[in-house]
Amino acid sequence: MTALYVLAAEHRAAVEQLEELNLDEATFKDTLESLGGELEPKAISTAMVARNLEVLAEQIKAAEAEMAKRRKVIENNADRVRRYLLTQLQIAGVQKIDSPYFSISVRKGPPAVLIEDEAQLPVDYLTQPEPPAPRPDKALIKQAIQDGFDVPGAKLVSNPSLQIR
Repeated sequence: MTALYVLAAEHRAAVEQLEELNLDEATFKDTLESLGGELEPKAISTAMVARNLEVLAEQIKAAEAEMAKRRKVIENNADRVRRYLLTQLQIAGVQKIDSPYFSISVRKGPPAVLIEDEAQLPVDYLTQPEPPAPRPDKALIKQAIQDGFDVPGAKLVSNPSLQIR
């Protein structure tokens, strides 16, 4: 089967040849419709492939979201089971258990800071987050240009887009 880009080039060449013949508008349109040939079915097939890929991408995105939720649930369950085990070993007064697979021990953890009242902390101990860098507000710029204002460094452009309905 011929590639779409080859069919498009052939179609364009045929249109240019028809334009050189100076045919009346009705004859030109009739001849142009008959030249459609393989281009239209190939374009339709290509659009179907694009739609299938878009649907597949959405399905993958949904699966990723589901897997992320499941991973979070499993991580939370593992953390809950670890805390449960620690609590029960502390209640029983057991410091260490050895098994052929691993050893379990209750140990003193590294020092961690507990903030009791954030309002009482001296300002030297507070972080100052970096403000975000200013970014162009494209919606505001578009509206200004459409309203007739000159915005240096920006202009409105209309790029071609493909719509498949």
